[in-house]
Amino acid sequence: MLTSLQNPLVKEIRKLHAAKERHEKQLFLLEGTHLVSEACAVGYPLETVCYTAQWQERYPELWQEVSQSALREQIVTPEVLKAIATTVQPDGVVAVAKRLQMPFPTVPTSLALGLETIQDPGNLGTTIRTAAAAGATGLWVSADSVDLDHPKVLRASAGQWFRLPMATGENLKSLVQSCQQQGMQAIATVPDAKLTYWEIDWNQPGLILLGNEGAGLSADLVALADRQVRIPLSPGVESLNVAIAAALILYEARRQRQRREF
Repeated sequence: MLTSLQNPLVKEIRKLHAAKERHEKQLFLLEGTHLVSEACAVGYPLETVCYTAQWQERYPELWQEVSQSALREQIVTPEVLKAIATTVQPDGVVAVAKRLQMPFPTVPTSLALGLETIQDPGNLGTTIRTAAAAGATGLWVSADSVDLDHPKVLRASAGQWFRLPMATGENLKSLVQSCQQQGMQAIATVPDAKLTYWEIDWNQPGLILLGNEGAGLSADLVALADRQVRIPLSPGVESLNVAIAAALILYEARRQRQRREF
């Protein structure tokens, strides 16, 4: 059992709390039983898994999966686990995994999201969770957004992080143009647009463009879009949380597509 906070493994995992270290080492943290379970369910490779004796006793089946798939497993004291976790009350397990580029769909029958300059990890994680639930086939974020594998993004995604193809786009303009060339309509969300989001035909392949609440979408992306839509707001309300905005549009698209099936 690992008991020392000065152990080299503890120090190396703690470094991954910083984005710079995650980028340099191409590793990230999975914290909590649910995320580790989802990773195992889809076969996502785990490098190192640290867990307490109490966690091992409570989740014997998951522990068996972890012990068979992880390159290294290490039982630790609760104090050590708390030291390597970013959460205040970790539930007994922390894993280290490699950053992998998930394959992104290229067939123009998809409903995808393009997110620009999203800074709040909770918003991004919730958007990922919502996109997966609504049947979206992929999600891009701009390079100046919060990291896709930020610990809070992973937790807010409630495990759906592993089930939705995602990528960081170095140049969202080029990505939008590429989608359009494949037959997808690019729909920009703009506060003063003439069309509401339910006036769009979402039976066509679509790329939904959303910006952060403060600045919204850049003028360049708005100009590239095929259509502009707004979400009606009551007087005095300036904007919606980006995850809520995404949910409204995604589920309208889902409603239209399911209606067409029947």
